[in-house]
Amino acid sequence: MKGLWAGISGIIEGKEEPLERAKKEIFEEVGLTEDFVVLLKTAPQMEISSPQYTNHQWIVFPFLFAVKEPQLKLNWENSEYKWIDANEISKYQTVPTLDKVLASLL
Repeated sequence: MKGLWAGISGIIEGKEEPLERAKKEIFEEVGLTEDFVVLLKTAPQMEISSPQYTNHQWIVFPFLFAVKEPQLKLNWENSEYKWIDANEISKYQTVPTLDKVLASLL
């Protein structure tokens, strides 16, 4: 959703495991391989209504990662990034329910 702040995300393809897709998306979107991230926590999957499509639900698999070296290389999907304290999320215009997904991991 152009112009809104979001976490790293993607679409699960075929029978992929959500965690493996998350690691692929981290590499694709910010250039970090598995060696540079550590999984801290997972939360139960969440169903989120799509504001873009009528009667459409997204299933979100929340993961929280720590980054060993915060040198990111953004791909074409992103225009900028910013490290923030989780308590500051309400100060940003985000994709729908990002605050709820984040809260499920804290």
